[in-house]
Order: sequence, then structure tokens, then C-alpha cells
Amino acid sequence: MEKDDFLDALNPAQREAVCATQQHLLVLAGAGSGKTRVLVHRIAWLLKTTPLHPYNILAVTFTNKAANEIRKRIENLLKASVQSMWVGTFHSLAHRLLRLHWQEAQLPQNFQILDADDQVRLVRRSIQSLQLDEERWTPRSVTNFINGKKESGLRPNQIQAHDPHTKTLKQVYETYETLRKQRGLVDFSELLLACVELLKNPNLLSHYQSRFTHVLVDEFQDTNTIQYHWIQQFMGAQNSLMTVGDDDQSIYGWRGAKVENIQRFSQDFPSAHTIRLEQNYRSTSTILSAANTLIANNDQRLGKNLWTAGESGEKISLYAAFNELDEANFVIEKIKQNLRAGYDRKQIAVLYRSNAQSRVLEENLIQAAVPYRVYGGLRFFERAEIKDALSYLRLLLNRNDDTAFERIINVPTRGIGEQTLGILRDQAKLNQISLWQAMLSTLKSQSLTTRAQTALERFHLLIESLTELLNSRSLPELTSAVIHQSGLIEHYQKEKGEKGQARIENLEELINALPVASNETTVQILTDFLSNAVLESGEYEAKAGDDCIQLMTLHAAKGLEFPVVFICGLEEGLFPHPMSLNEGNLEEERRLCYVGMTRAMKKLILTYSEIRRMHGQEHHHSPSRFLREIPTDLLDEVRPAKFTFPISMQKTEHSKNNFSHFNKKPEVAAVKIAGFHIGQTVRHAKFGEGVILNYEGQGPQTRIQIRFKKEGIKWLSLEFTQLIALT
Repeated sequence: MEKDDFLDALNPAQREAVCATQQHLLVLAGAGSGKTRVLVHRIAWLLKTTPLHPYNILAVTFTNKAANEIRKRIENLLKASVQSMWVGTFHSLAHRLLRLHWQEAQLPQNFQILDADDQVRLVRRSIQSLQLDEERWTPRSVTNFINGKKESGLRPNQIQAHDPHTKTLKQVYETYETLRKQRGLVDFSELLLACVELLKNPNLLSHYQSRFTHVLVDEFQDTNTIQYHWIQQFMGAQNSLMTVGDDDQSIYGWRGAKVENIQRFSQDFPSAHTIRLEQNYRSTSTILSAANTLIANNDQRLGKNLWTAGESGEKISLYAAFNELDEANFVIEKIKQNLRAGYDRKQIAVLYRSNAQSRVLEENLIQAAVPYRVYGGLRFFERAEIKDALSYLRLLLNRNDDTAFERIINVPTRGIGEQTLGILRDQAKLNQISLWQAMLSTLKSQSLTTRAQTALERFHLLIESLTELLNSRSLPELTSAVIHQSGLIEHYQKEKGEKGQARIENLEELINALPVASNETTVQILTDFLSNAVLESGEYEAKAGDDCIQLMTLHAAKGLEFPVVFICGLEEGLFPHPMSLNEGNLEEERRLCYVGMTRAMKKLILTYSEIRRMHGQEHHHSPSRFLREIPTDLLDEVRPAKFTFPISMQKTEHSKNNFSHFNKKPEVAAVKIAGFHIGQTVRHAKFGEGVILNYEGQGPQTRIQIRFKKEGIKWLSLEFTQLIALT
């Protein structure tokens, strides 16, 4: 392939980034501007035009899927393998380094990775060992504290504790670390922190700085403190760093991401050259103009303006719904219109700020017989039955894995209750040993009741007999033996109905997912498989050929694109989210709205409800301030025959920071529904007093939806229903 072939598909800004000669680069890549193309072509360009070898490149992504795609696309460009190139997520690359240098990192060779749930369990045990009140010191909140400190690069002895609360958290952190190290376990945050500490070894640091002469980082705006520090460690005098990101799409601050990293990059690397990718290949100019105007209200940004050479497209639809039911009905009707217009279901996405919003949408999609899927639902390796099977496998490898031991000691039920487990915990704590060792000691002492003693002996024999298969069976054969001999299959067969059947099918699918042919031993294959299962859990991929409406939170939509996008619930008190406002994160909320809008390729539909039922009560909401930040000439305001107050009318007389006009009482629309109107209070002879919420049909076929005070929501036929108007 000739040099110029690399450049044919690139616009001028992309070409500048790919062929740049500067040592350090910051590429500000706007939504839909082709950042992956730039990353791929940059690596291919370096390999094609310089003496560089794939061995010298370290490419960091945020998902394994992205890493695989980058490697595949580079190989397609070069028509050659780049197997020796390191490309992967922060966690997978750190894990790889720790596996290679487990001795220098003071880890056992077969260390296991704790997933989120198992980490919480170990934290709970730490809290219990200190005899703290779990209602006050909840395991999940303490886990968040520990992970936050690790992501900031802090060990317990580095935490300044000036108050009793922090001192207690620090003490739990210390206890947790002791237990984790005793069991040979590593949590997700530990992967990066241990790796940073590993590279403080001068010889190792020198080796990897010499090896990875070029480091490239994708989604740089989502890096946290420890991730940025880890990247900086590779930067010797001769190393080159290219970061690609978009400060306008930094939406994971609640997860530890620091938008400041991308904002301070030029300070940390004064010689860095900044390139802006502003040409968008995804959205219409109308959508981009609206998104640009919205995000311009953020003060803390590096600045760029997306544009497209494509069509202007249709205006953005804005629907003011009476309530969430009316909103859902509108969304479903609009979906049907787009399906009739030729769009596939999988080309349509419905986005929302809060997971709780999906319930009404799901109910209406089911009622309308429209297939849908909640994107980002429970992943395969997070399902209870899968985690049970994996815990058995983990215990076969490592008897000191207390989290695996606690999960499956009584799953399926085998007569080992909390009292027996409590005895084992006390024994383990007293003698500073694992629960497995405590079980062996307790069995030897014959100190339990006959029933508990027998149950523990059977569990002990089960694990020992399964362990014998490690050296004589393939991993699929071993796993099949585990799920059958443990009783998991029989256990879930007792769970009648589709749910139980689904669990059994999942266990069978686990066997199908296991590697078969390999030159490695079953122990080695299993060790790698268990690590990958944890590393890849949380990444969701749809089945090929699925054709259904995609429901998801705005956060889950990051990185995706759809021809038709709905954003629901654009109301004050919902979006922007009140918690974010209280924490001073309005700019991140606005970035989240910007991300949502720039997912749309052809059509963008925004909705809000004047009344929404939240926390068991109906609340009157004002339209979101984000709606007022969109130019009115880009909006097509759909006028429902219900309560309404047009956004365009509100904007003309008030400054952008004045929301007093949003508190005006809505007026009842003049349109009647066979003598009644939405929002009217009525009385039914049987169901009592209620409020009309919605209607469908015309004439004698008209049906109305009423929320009754005592009977809840009901659909009634007007032809056969006698109602008395009270308002």
C-alpha cells in the first residue's frame, strides 16, 4: 500500500492528525467526527512510514470491543498482523503487566480478580470484623470510598484522617486490604494502582519506556486520576503521546472521570499540538446547530464547533405532554410512524435520564406489541446462576478465595446456614486464616452439630472431587461436571416457569462459551478465562440480527448512533438531575444532553411532561432549561390538545437565568373529548372520583384513561360509561 492510500479517505483535519510530526498530540474529536478512523490510520501510518514495530505501540481504549475493532482495522489497512502491539482497556493492560510481573508486584501467580459484587462482600466482612454497624457503615458506600481512594492513588497510610468518620473508613480500608492480600485477590481499582506502583521499579519503568515509544489513548476525557498518572509514567524524554477525546462528551464524573485531565493536557505537555476534528459525518446540520448552541452555555470547555457538509434535515420535534402516560403514547405513535416510513426498529432509540423512566415506556411498547430491548440490561457474566458456577471454578483454583466460598457454600441449599458460616468467620478472623482453612479446622475439631458437620463434610468432598478433574478434563467437561455435580442444574429446575428454564439455558451457554483446544493446561486456561470474564463483564453487545426498539439511559448511549432518537423527560427536577444541580455539576448535565442530541443522525424528537408521577406523587414540572437553550427556529413544537405552554412564547420575554415564567398555571385546552377534556375531574358510579389522563379513538369507539383515587388507572369505553363532570 502506498503512503497516500492512507490519506484518501481523510479530511484535512484528520490528515493533519494522522501525519503529525509533533511529539505530543491532543486531538479534540467532536461527536461523529471519525476519531476511531484517525486512531487506526495514525497507527498504520506510523508502522508504514517509520521504522516503528507493532511491539513499540501501546494503544489504550475504554472497551475490549473498541480494542478488537482497532486491531482488526489496522490489520485490514496493512494487510499484516500486528499481534505484538498492545491494545486494550486500562484494566486489561494493567492486568497483563501484573500477570507478567506478579513477583515484583508481590502477588500470587494465580491471583484472581474480584468483581464488583464480590468486592462488596469482602468489604462487608471487613466491617463485620471491626464490629461496626452495617446500617451506618453500609458495605456499598464503604466500597465506593475505598475505590475512590485507590483511583486517586492513595493507600490507607496516605489518607489524612482528621475526623472520626474518615478514621473509621480508613480503618475498614486497612482491614479490607489485609483480607484481600491474604486471599490473593485483586479488585478493579487495585489493578491500576498496583500497576502504577509496579512501574516505580526503575528497571521495569526503563524497559517499558524503551519498548512503548508511542502511546495512544482513546476517550481521554473519561480518564480518572490513576489512569492519567499511569499514562504519564510511560512518558520519557523520547516517548510520544497522542490523546483523542472530547471535553464536551465528558459525562462520567460520578464514576471518577476527570474532565480536568483533557483540560490540563497542554499544561502538562507544553509542546503538545492541538488538532480539532469538527466535521461531523453523522447528524444533520439542524441537529448540530442545536447541539452547538446548547453546549456553548458551558464555560469550562476547550471549544469547537461541529459542522457537516450534509443536508440541513428536518426540524427537531418538541412535544409537551400532559403527563408521562401521554408522553409514552406519543413516543409509541411516533415510533410507528417512523416504522411505516421505512425505518427498522433497531434504528430507533429512546433515551432518558433516569432508569425509572423506562417502566411506562416499556408497558406501552408491550401494549402496542412493539419489540424492544433495554440496552445495558443484566449482562451474561453478571447473572446469578453464572456467578454461582464461576465461583465454584474459582474455589477449585484458589481455596483461599473467601468471596467464592461464601457465595456457593450453601448454593444450592445444603443445610449450611448463617450460624455455621458465622462460626467459620470467627475462626478465620481469630486465626488469620481463610474460610476454607477454618472449615477444615472446624471439621477436625468435631465441634459442630451432627447436621452441620455432615453438611460441611459433603461440601468439602464435593470440592475435592471436582478439583481432581482439573488435570484430567477439558475446561468445558470440568464446567459441565461442576454445574451438574454441585446440584445447580437441579436447583434451577425447581424454579418453575420461564425464569428457571432461562437460568438452565444460561448455564448450558456458559459451557458453549468456554475454550476447548489449547496447548495450555486446564488450570492455565481457567485462570485466563476467569480473569477475562470479570474484565469483560459490563460490556454489552446485542445479538446479531436483533430488530427492536432500543431503550437506554443517556449515559448508556455514549458512543452509539441511531437515525431516529427520542430524548424523554426534559424537565426541571429530572433533567438536569437535581442531585447533579446540588453537587454543582450543571455543566456535566448539559454535556449529557449534548451527547444525547448528537446520537441522532436524521431525526431528533424531544419530549417533556407537565405532570409526572414521582415518589408516589404527581408533580408539576417546568420544561428543562436545556430546551430554552436551543434556538426556536430549529424546533417544531407539536401542539397537543391538552395543557400546554409553548417554549417559544416563554423565551421571548425573559433572560436565560429567569425561570419565573415556568411557574405559570397551564390553561385547559379548548378541545373536548366527547364532552370531557384531559385533566378534568370526574366521578364514576363504581370507581369513585378520578382524573382523565388520556384518550384514544373517535365517536362511539372512544376510550378514556382515568386515574381513580382508590382504584388506580383504568381504561373505560365512553359508550358504556356514565361519568359526572366535577370540574
